[in-house]
Amino acid sequence: MRKILMLILSISVLSLSGCGYNNLQSSDEQVKASWAEVVNQYQRRADLVPNLVNTVKGYAEHEKEVLTKVTQARAQVGSMTVTPETLNDPATLSKFQAAQGELSSALSRLLVVSENYPQLKADAGFRDLQAQLEGTENRITVARNRYIQSVQNYNVSVRSFPANLTAKMFGYDVKPNFTVENEKAISTAPEVNFGNDSKPAK
Repeated sequence: MRKILMLILSISVLSLSGCGYNNLQSSDEQVKASWAEVVNQYQRRADLVPNLVNTVKGYAEHEKEVLTKVTQARAQVGSMTVTPETLNDPATLSKFQAAQGELSSALSRLLVVSENYPQLKADAGFRDLQAQLEGTENRITVARNRYIQSVQNYNVSVRSFPANLTAKMFGYDVKPNFTVENEKAISTAPEVNFGNDSKPAK
């Protein structure tokens, strides 16, 4: 009897003109496309890191701690496997976000250190890399905002009636989104502590 009721309910939901199935499909695809752009821009940033580190090393090789942290953060990002399932797993998305946050923090410290080296700041290659990095950071912000909006639209569809009935029938669940875990840390410039052996090059 219960199966018959479920069948009747399913037919009723699907017969509704606004059952939302096509909208769910469209929203899900938009989330995937937005996510692909986020990953693409993060990869663009990761690709810039080795050249940036090598350029800074040429002028400030003794800033080994900062250079090492950037390299390690980049390696951590590179070691993560990002799959479509990442979109549906809050824990995996959180790890991805944390790794990207570490790289952002390390790059910020590197750029703060570079301010103390006039010759480095004057280097055309460094200026070009810095401009590319700044442009990429802007693209990351735009891509993340589009992803956040796509997930929001999708989640509203999944939770709204009658689309929520269709979502349950076809296994569409609410997706996790990017979060700001420590707004104060993000909005505060990193502190750089120079030791006695870390004097700017003349």
